[in-house]
Amino acid sequence: MSDKAIQDHMPENNCFGCGPNNPGGLQIKSYWDGEQATCTFTPDDHHCAGPKTVLNGGIIATIIDCHGICTASAYATQKDGVADGEHPVNCVTGSLHVDYLRPTPIVGPIEMTAKVTEDSGKKIVVDIDLMTEGKPCAKGQVLAIRVPQDWKA
Repeated sequence: MSDKAIQDHMPENNCFGCGPNNPGGLQIKSYWDGEQATCTFTPDDHHCAGPKTVLNGGIIATIIDCHGICTASAYATQKDGVADGEHPVNCVTGSLHVDYLRPTPIVGPIEMTAKVTEDSGKKIVVDIDLMTEGKPCAKGQVLAIRVPQDWKA
């Protein structure tokens, strides 16, 4: 993949968490370096939980899910030798597991890293770490399932 975000390679991506075509969504951007993906997301005040200073757990789960799925897509696209500009391999969430390690403060950017830890062909497991201010706040695991190019039809 190029220096462009993984999500920007996905045509008609309207996902709430990562779709550039969803103006009301979170629009996270993930970048693949050939081995892992990174993402920086800066939450807004309205993404809060009960306390205004803490990020909502559902938002955390959403960005972990989307970052994991986009990582699996980039990994599979690279593995399959799909050329830049061609349609990337599509993946969807088979399962999502999130461990909340501590409250995630809304104080600035959230950093996520993701790495593929298993690949059985159709199923790809991705582990994700979420940090803010250099402290781990959550970790997740996504089971991504490869789907055909016309899965949206």
